[in-house]
Amino acid sequence: MRGLGPKSRAQLAQLGIHDLAQLRQQDAYALYARLKAQWPAANLNLLYALMGAQEDRDWRDIARQRRSEALLRLDDMGLAPK
Repeated sequence: MRGLGPKSRAQLAQLGIHDLAQLRQQDAYALYARLKAQWPAANLNLLYALMGAQEDRDWRDIARQRRSEALLRLDDMGLAPK
């Protein structure tokens, strides 16, 4: 899972997500919300990494290209950073 380090992979495993196929079946925003609920220190980089892994892209590209989209969606979910 490109862009996800050992800690993120361990957190995903605790949610029952062990491989890329399982990750791609998830909505990245909903998954981020679940992770954030369990690990409040999770930040936007994790969301970008989830999206990047799903799309096989570098998370930094996701952050540059889709930051506004991500912030608006997180705001709708009540999860926008303060």
